[in-house]
Formats: sequence, structure tokens, C-alpha cells
Amino acid sequence: MTSAATPVLQVFRLGTPWQTIDPFLFVVHHVDAYPAGNDELGPAASLEGRPLGQDFGNPSGWSMYHGTTVPGFPGHPHRGFETVTFVRRGFVDHSDSVGAAARFGEGDTQWLTAGNGIVHSEMFPLLNQDADNPLELFQIWLNLPAESKTADPHFSMLWNEETPTVTVEEDGRTVSVRVLAGRLGDATPPPPPPNSWASRPDTDVAIWNIDLSAGAEWTVPPASVDGTQRVLYVYNGSLVQVGDRPVESGHGVVVDASSPVPLVAGESGTQILLLQGRPIGEPVASYGPFVLNDEEGIRQAFEDYRRTGFGGWPWDSDGPVHDREAGRFAKHPDGRIEKR
Repeated sequence: MTSAATPVLQVFRLGTPWQTIDPFLFVVHHVDAYPAGNDELGPAASLEGRPLGQDFGNPSGWSMYHGTTVPGFPGHPHRGFETVTFVRRGFVDHSDSVGAAARFGEGDTQWLTAGNGIVHSEMFPLLNQDADNPLELFQIWLNLPAESKTADPHFSMLWNEETPTVTVEEDGRTVSVRVLAGRLGDATPPPPPPNSWASRPDTDVAIWNIDLSAGAEWTVPPASVDGTQRVLYVYNGSLVQVGDRPVESGHGVVVDASSPVPLVAGESGTQILLLQGRPIGEPVASYGPFVLNDEEGIRQAFEDYRRTGFGGWPWDSDGPVHDREAGRFAKHPDGRIEKR
């Protein structure tokens, strides 16, 4: 591989949340070194001194977030976009206002179209009682175009076993690319929800997680659609060479998606999240969990949520967790159940 110059358009430091470009709205990377769990699937550790309900300080390498017994995010509403939750380690217990529920993790991805409105809960059950419970996940918000913001909510699971990984090995070095959205060579992941921007063939949406072992080299192919925007988030590991530009972990890189992007990992390997897509190019008005096209849309979202609860809440708590022995499963709104 040569280190020919790559059109690096911008390099920025990763904050919380990460900086995004259209059609993406939000990216957060949760890494929590949870201890062993207790009988209630919460941490078998003291919670003294934590501001329960608003615990984001990560004082012992983990946070309770909005949870008070089990860490996570009890019921909260969304309208006007999609959440894509990719879990590398650990588990998430999902419950929502249209009756769907799931436990997923260890490589699974949940893709949820909020559309006209949904309330969902995302809790992090600590299933191991005699070992630690590490959790690592990405949550990505993908915008919806105006005509899809009023679509019915849609719940999808992209199971680990059905999600392709492209692996390249050379001279003892390995490149492993997890393809969550967007085709890579012959690797095609399960389809996104029907009203997603990613479901349109001309939008070139891709979500790839790239693991490079020490010294590994790989070239990201050019995008297939004119106008596609692309960001590489270098979130873990050592410095990586992006074309002729060295980039340290903890930085994002906006590159010209029309060009191939040569990557060379540093001495301890590198992990990169790639997001790309053709911009929606519409006005964005957002307030907390609602993303519409104007302020009137935001006001209407609040009014509708107060009036309807986006379908109500069929669960017996704000942050339901499933039985310890439930395993990986999904219950769809129509009652269909998948088990893994």
C-alpha cells in the first residue's frame, strides 16, 4: 500500500456526543466496566454518593446513567429519526410503547425507527453474579426526511449471526470490518427498516466498524454515490495513518468520500467507526428527543406526547428488565418472537 495523499477535509477531537454530519445527528460510545451483578441485575457495589437518576460521572469506570437500580435509560420518547444501537460487549434490555421487547448484545444491533413517535427503555442488565459485566456500545441517531418523520414506528433486530464481517489477513496482520449498513464488496447486511433513509439505494448510507491489528493496512473503497459524506471515528487503539495524515485515537476525520482512503494501523492496533451517507439536506429543528424540520414540528411533538404518550406504556416499570435467564430474544409488536 502506498501512503498517497488522501483528501482529509477536517480532523476534530471527539467529545460527548461525537460531532456528526448529515444525515447523522448523534453518536455516543458507551464503555462501562461494570462489576458483578446482584439479584436485581444491578451492580453488586455501593451506589453511595452517586446522583442516581443523573449519574454520568463514571467514578469507578462505570455509570448508572438514568437508572437507579439497574444502569441504563428508562422510558423516554423520540420522534422524527432513528436509533441504531450496536453492542460490542454486554447486553441491553429493550422495551417500548408499541409492545416490542428484546435482550440483545455481544455483536447484535437494534435499529428503531421512531417515526411519528415512540417511547422506549434501554437498560443494561448485569447478568453475571460471579464475574464482571463489561459493556461497550454505540448509539447512532440517523435522521429521517420530512416525508418519513410521520411514519409508523418500526422495530428491527440485526442479529450478530446475520451481520457480515469482512476479514482480510496478510503477513500475520488482520483487518476485520463489521458491516452494519451499506454493502462492502459481496457483504450485505440485513436490510434497514423500510422508511429509513438507509433503505434507499441512492443514499449510500454505511455503518462499518473497522478493527485493524497492529500494523495492518486496508483501503476504504470510494463511495458509490456522488455527494456522499464520510467520517472516520478513531475511537480506540494507537495512532493510525489516514493517507498521509497521522491521526491519534480520540479524533474524528472527515474525508472526501469520492476517494479511496488508505489506512495503516499503529503499533497496538486501531478501532474505527465509519459513518457515511448522502445528506438529506433539509432544515433540522431539534429539542432533546425530538428532531423535526421546524419549531412548529417540535411544539406539535410535545403536544402529541402529552396527549397520547406515543401509544402509552404497557410495562410495569419505567425501566423494565427481563429475567436473568431470558437469553437473547426479540418480541415484535405483532407478537412474533425470535430467540438466539
